[in-house]
Amino acid sequence: MESSVLSDVILPLSLAIIMLGMGLSLVPDDFRRVIRMPRAAVVGLINQLIVLPIVGFVICIALDLPGMLAVGMMILAACPGGVTSNLITHVSKGDLALSISLTAVASFITVLTIPFITTLALGYFLNSDQTIDSPVVDIMSSVFAITIVPVLIGMFIRARAEKFALRMERPMRIASVVIFVAVVLGLIISGRETIVESFLQIGAATTLLNVITMLIGFLSARALKLNLPQSITVTVESGIQNGTLAIVIALTLLQEPEISIPPAIYALVMFATGGAVMAIFGSRKEESKPA
Repeated sequence: MESSVLSDVILPLSLAIIMLGMGLSLVPDDFRRVIRMPRAAVVGLINQLIVLPIVGFVICIALDLPGMLAVGMMILAACPGGVTSNLITHVSKGDLALSISLTAVASFITVLTIPFITTLALGYFLNSDQTIDSPVVDIMSSVFAITIVPVLIGMFIRARAEKFALRMERPMRIASVVIFVAVVLGLIISGRETIVESFLQIGAATTLLNVITMLIGFLSARALKLNLPQSITVTVESGIQNGTLAIVIALTLLQEPEISIPPAIYALVMFATGGAVMAIFGSRKEESKPA
Protein backbone atom coordinates (compact mmCIF):
# COMPACT_ATOMS: atom_id res chain seq x y z
CA MET A 1 0.00 0.00 0.00
CA GLU A 2 1.37 3.36 -0.97
CA SER A 3 1.82 5.75 1.90
CA SER A 4 -0.15 8.46 0.08
CA VAL A 5 -3.20 6.19 -0.16
CA LEU A 6 -2.88 5.35 3.54
CA SER A 7 -2.46 8.94 4.70
CA ASP A 8 -4.74 10.72 2.23
CA VAL A 9 -7.65 8.29 1.97
CA ILE A 10 -7.70 5.28 4.29
CA LEU A 11 -6.79 6.95 7.58
CA PRO A 12 -9.17 9.94 7.28
CA LEU A 13 -11.97 7.68 6.03
CA SER A 14 -11.39 5.23 8.89
CA LEU A 15 -11.54 8.02 11.45
CA ALA A 16 -14.69 9.44 9.86
CA ILE A 17 -16.39 6.02 10.08
CA ILE A 18 -15.38 5.73 13.74
CA MET A 19 -16.82 9.16 14.52
CA LEU A 20 -20.00 8.41 12.56
CA GLY A 21 -20.50 5.39 14.79
CA MET A 22 -20.11 7.59 17.84
CA GLY A 23 -22.70 9.99 16.47
CA LEU A 24 -25.22 7.15 16.13
CA SER A 25 -25.02 6.66 19.91
CA LEU A 26 -25.47 10.35 20.76
CA VAL A 27 -28.57 12.42 21.47
CA PRO A 28 -28.75 16.10 22.49
CA ASP A 29 -29.39 15.03 26.09
CA ASP A 30 -25.84 13.64 26.22
CA PHE A 31 -24.55 17.21 26.05
CA ARG A 32 -27.09 18.47 28.59
CA ARG A 33 -25.95 15.69 30.92
CA VAL A 34 -22.58 17.43 31.20
CA ILE A 35 -24.38 20.35 32.82
CA ARG A 36 -26.41 18.05 35.07
CA MET A 37 -23.24 16.25 36.27
CA PRO A 38 -20.99 19.27 36.83
CA ARG A 39 -18.42 17.71 39.13
CA ALA A 40 -17.84 14.60 37.03
CA ALA A 41 -17.91 16.52 33.75
CA VAL A 42 -15.64 19.36 34.89
CA VAL A 43 -12.96 17.10 36.39
CA GLY A 44 -13.04 14.87 33.31
CA LEU A 45 -12.69 17.77 30.88
CA ILE A 46 -9.98 19.51 32.93
CA ASN A 47 -7.97 16.29 33.11
CA GLN A 48 -8.33 15.64 29.40
CA LEU A 49 -7.91 19.14 27.99
CA ILE A 50 -5.44 20.71 30.44
CA VAL A 51 -3.76 18.18 32.73
CA LEU A 52 -3.01 15.61 30.03
CA PRO A 53 -1.05 18.00 27.73
CA ILE A 54 0.87 19.30 30.76
CA VAL A 55 1.80 15.75 31.79
CA GLY A 56 2.80 14.99 28.20
CA PHE A 57 5.04 18.06 28.07
CA VAL A 58 6.73 17.19 31.39
CA ILE A 59 7.39 13.62 30.17
CA CYS A 60 8.89 14.89 26.91
CA ILE A 61 11.24 17.20 28.85
CA ALA A 62 12.10 14.68 31.57
CA LEU A 63 12.97 11.93 29.07
CA ASP A 64 14.63 14.36 26.61
CA LEU A 65 12.71 12.94 23.67
CA PRO A 66 13.88 13.71 20.12
CA GLY A 67 11.96 16.57 18.52
CA MET A 68 9.70 14.61 16.15
CA LEU A 69 8.75 12.10 18.83
CA ALA A 70 8.05 14.88 21.33
CA VAL A 71 5.73 16.56 18.82
CA GLY A 72 3.95 13.23 18.31
CA MET A 73 3.53 12.88 22.06
CA MET A 74 2.06 16.37 22.37
CA ILE A 75 -0.39 15.83 19.50
CA LEU A 76 -1.46 12.58 21.14
CA ALA A 77 -1.90 14.33 24.50
CA ALA A 78 -4.01 17.02 22.82
CA CYS A 79 -6.46 14.55 21.28
CA PRO A 80 -9.81 13.76 22.92
CA GLY A 81 -10.90 10.32 23.99
CA GLY A 82 -12.28 8.06 21.32
CA VAL A 83 -14.69 5.20 20.80
CA THR A 84 -12.16 2.90 22.49
CA SER A 85 -12.54 4.82 25.75
CA ASN A 86 -16.31 4.32 25.55
CA LEU A 87 -15.84 0.59 25.00
CA ILE A 88 -13.41 0.23 27.91
CA THR A 89 -15.79 2.20 30.15
CA HIS A 90 -18.70 -0.04 29.15
CA VAL A 91 -16.85 -3.29 29.84
CA SER A 92 -15.49 -1.86 33.11
CA LYS A 93 -19.06 -1.06 34.23
CA GLY A 94 -18.37 2.65 34.39
CA ASP A 95 -20.85 5.41 33.62
CA LEU A 96 -21.18 4.95 29.86
CA ALA A 97 -23.48 7.95 29.35
CA LEU A 98 -20.93 10.19 31.05
CA SER A 99 -18.13 8.66 28.96
CA ILE A 100 -19.94 9.32 25.69
CA SER A 101 -20.80 12.85 26.81
CA LEU A 102 -17.20 13.67 27.78
CA THR A 103 -15.83 12.22 24.54
CA ALA A 104 -18.33 14.19 22.47
CA VAL A 105 -17.81 17.52 24.25
CA ALA A 106 -14.02 17.13 24.23
CA SER A 107 -14.10 16.30 20.50
CA PHE A 108 -15.80 19.62 19.78
CA ILE A 109 -13.42 21.62 22.00
CA THR A 110 -10.26 20.02 20.61
CA VAL A 111 -11.04 21.37 17.15
CA LEU A 112 -9.58 24.57 18.61
CA THR A 113 -7.01 23.20 21.09
CA ILE A 114 -5.26 20.64 18.86
CA PRO A 115 -3.98 23.23 16.32
CA PHE A 116 -2.85 25.48 19.20
CA ILE A 117 -0.93 22.72 21.01
CA THR A 118 0.49 21.37 17.75
CA THR A 119 1.81 24.80 16.81
CA LEU A 120 3.43 25.27 20.23
CA ALA A 121 4.98 21.80 20.12
CA LEU A 122 6.42 22.31 16.65
CA GLY A 123 7.94 25.62 17.68
CA TYR A 124 9.35 24.35 20.97
CA PHE A 125 10.69 20.89 20.16
CA LEU A 126 11.99 21.21 16.60
CA ASN A 127 15.24 22.99 15.84
CA SER A 128 15.83 25.06 12.74
CA ASP A 129 16.87 22.02 10.70
CA GLN A 130 13.61 20.21 11.45
CA THR A 131 11.14 23.07 11.26
CA ILE A 132 7.70 22.15 9.93
CA ASP A 133 5.13 24.82 9.22
CA SER A 134 2.02 24.28 11.31
CA PRO A 135 -1.02 24.53 9.01
CA VAL A 136 -3.33 25.77 11.77
CA VAL A 137 -6.32 26.44 9.54
CA ASP A 138 -5.84 23.14 7.70
CA ILE A 139 -5.60 21.22 10.97
CA MET A 140 -8.67 22.95 12.38
CA SER A 141 -10.76 22.41 9.24
CA SER A 142 -9.57 18.83 8.80
CA VAL A 143 -10.24 17.88 12.42
CA PHE A 144 -13.70 19.41 12.08
CA ALA A 145 -14.37 17.60 8.81
CA ILE A 146 -13.26 14.13 9.91
CA THR A 147 -14.53 14.21 13.50
CA ILE A 148 -17.33 16.71 14.12
CA VAL A 149 -19.11 16.43 10.76
CA PRO A 150 -19.46 12.60 10.96
CA VAL A 151 -20.66 12.91 14.58
CA LEU A 152 -23.31 15.42 13.51
CA ILE A 153 -24.36 13.15 10.62
CA GLY A 154 -24.64 10.23 13.02
CA MET A 155 -26.74 12.31 15.42
CA PHE A 156 -28.97 13.41 12.53
CA ILE A 157 -29.51 9.77 11.52
CA ARG A 158 -30.28 8.91 15.16
CA ALA A 159 -32.85 11.71 15.33
CA ARG A 160 -34.53 10.73 12.05
CA ALA A 161 -34.28 6.92 12.26
CA GLU A 162 -33.81 6.00 15.91
CA LYS A 163 -34.61 2.30 15.53
CA PHE A 164 -32.05 1.95 12.74
CA ALA A 165 -29.45 3.86 14.77
CA LEU A 166 -30.07 1.68 17.82
CA ARG A 167 -29.68 -1.47 15.71
CA MET A 168 -26.45 -0.14 14.23
CA GLU A 169 -24.97 1.18 17.48
CA ARG A 170 -23.36 -2.07 18.63
CA PRO A 171 -22.12 -3.17 15.15
CA MET A 172 -20.65 0.29 14.55
CA ARG A 173 -18.95 0.28 17.94
CA ILE A 174 -17.38 -3.09 17.20
CA ALA A 175 -16.46 -1.97 13.67
CA SER A 176 -14.85 1.18 15.09
CA VAL A 177 -12.59 -0.84 17.37
CA VAL A 178 -11.77 -3.26 14.54
CA ILE A 179 -10.88 -0.34 12.24
CA PHE A 180 -8.70 1.21 14.93
CA VAL A 181 -6.87 -2.08 15.52
CA ALA A 182 -6.46 -2.59 11.77
CA VAL A 183 -5.00 0.91 11.34
CA VAL A 184 -2.51 0.36 14.16
CA LEU A 185 -1.56 -3.10 12.90
CA GLY A 186 -1.11 -1.69 9.41
CA LEU A 187 1.28 0.95 10.71
CA ILE A 188 3.16 -1.62 12.77
CA ILE A 189 3.47 -4.01 9.82
CA SER A 190 4.59 -1.24 7.49
CA GLY A 191 7.22 -0.20 10.04
CA ARG A 192 8.03 -3.69 11.32
CA GLU A 193 11.74 -3.26 10.65
CA THR A 194 11.92 -0.43 13.16
CA ILE A 195 9.13 -1.39 15.59
CA VAL A 196 11.48 -2.63 18.31
CA GLU A 197 13.63 0.47 18.01
CA SER A 198 10.51 2.65 18.08
CA PHE A 199 9.22 0.94 21.22
CA LEU A 200 12.57 1.40 22.92
CA GLN A 201 12.50 5.08 21.96
CA ILE A 202 8.97 5.93 22.99
CA GLY A 203 7.52 2.97 24.91
CA ALA A 204 8.42 4.34 28.33
CA ALA A 205 7.06 7.80 27.51
CA THR A 206 3.72 6.54 26.18
CA THR A 207 3.33 4.14 29.12
CA LEU A 208 3.99 6.96 31.59
CA LEU A 209 1.52 9.24 29.80
CA ASN A 210 -1.18 6.58 29.87
CA VAL A 211 -0.68 5.35 33.43
CA ILE A 212 -0.06 8.73 35.09
CA THR A 213 -3.11 10.36 33.51
CA MET A 214 -5.35 7.44 34.44
CA LEU A 215 -4.09 7.60 38.02
CA ILE A 216 -4.71 11.35 38.10
CA GLY A 217 -8.18 10.72 36.72
CA PHE A 218 -9.04 8.13 39.37
CA LEU A 219 -7.56 10.06 42.30
CA SER A 220 -9.17 13.36 41.29
CA ALA A 221 -12.55 11.68 40.84
CA ARG A 222 -12.38 10.02 44.25
CA ALA A 223 -11.17 13.25 45.86
CA LEU A 224 -14.37 14.90 44.58
CA LYS A 225 -16.37 11.98 46.02
CA LEU A 226 -17.69 10.75 42.69
CA ASN A 227 -19.19 7.29 42.83
CA LEU A 228 -17.23 4.35 41.46
CA PRO A 229 -18.87 4.17 37.98
CA GLN A 230 -18.24 7.89 37.48
CA SER A 231 -14.68 7.50 38.80
CA ILE A 232 -14.01 4.69 36.34
CA THR A 233 -15.29 6.87 33.50
CA VAL A 234 -13.13 9.84 34.50
CA THR A 235 -10.14 7.49 34.83
CA VAL A 236 -10.59 6.10 31.33
CA GLU A 237 -11.43 9.42 29.68
CA SER A 238 -8.40 11.04 31.33
CA GLY A 239 -5.96 8.43 30.05
CA ILE A 240 -7.30 6.86 26.84
CA GLN A 241 -6.79 9.06 23.77
CA ASN A 242 -7.95 9.02 20.15
CA GLY A 243 -4.73 7.64 18.68
CA THR A 244 -6.24 7.42 15.20
CA LEU A 245 -6.76 11.18 15.12
CA ALA A 246 -3.16 11.78 16.20
CA ILE A 247 -1.92 9.46 13.45
CA VAL A 248 -4.08 11.22 10.84
CA ILE A 249 -2.66 14.62 11.86
CA ALA A 250 0.91 13.29 11.72
CA LEU A 251 0.64 11.52 8.37
CA THR A 252 -2.01 13.51 6.50
CA LEU A 253 -1.54 17.09 7.67
CA LEU A 254 2.10 17.26 8.80
CA GLN A 255 3.23 14.43 6.49
CA GLU A 256 5.85 13.24 8.95
CA PRO A 257 5.81 9.46 9.59
CA GLU A 258 8.13 9.83 12.60
CA ILE A 259 5.52 11.97 14.38
CA SER A 260 3.04 9.07 14.05
CA ILE A 261 5.28 6.70 16.03
CA PRO A 262 4.14 7.79 19.54
CA PRO A 263 0.39 7.31 18.89
CA ALA A 264 1.05 3.97 17.16
CA ILE A 265 3.13 2.67 20.08
CA TYR A 266 0.67 4.24 22.52
CA ALA A 267 -2.10 2.09 21.02
CA LEU A 268 -0.26 -1.06 22.10
CA VAL A 269 0.20 0.31 25.61
CA MET A 270 -3.41 1.49 25.75
CA PHE A 271 -4.80 -1.94 24.97
CA ALA A 272 -2.69 -3.44 27.75
CA THR A 273 -3.68 -0.88 30.40
CA GLY A 274 -7.27 -0.74 29.15
CA GLY A 275 -7.42 -4.51 29.43
CA ALA A 276 -6.18 -4.26 33.01
CA VAL A 277 -8.89 -1.72 33.87
CA MET A 278 -11.55 -3.96 32.33
CA ALA A 279 -10.23 -6.99 34.24
CA ILE A 280 -10.11 -5.12 37.57
CA PHE A 281 -13.48 -3.39 37.42
CA GLY A 282 -15.46 -5.41 34.88
CA SER A 283 -15.93 -8.48 37.08
CA ARG A 284 -17.36 -6.64 40.08
CA LYS A 285 -21.04 -6.62 40.98
CA GLU A 286 -23.01 -3.66 39.66
CA GLU A 287 -23.47 -0.70 41.96
CA SER A 288 -26.56 1.45 42.16
CA LYS A 289 -26.94 3.86 39.26
CA PRO A 290 -25.13 7.21 39.47
CA ALA A 291 -27.13 10.10 40.81
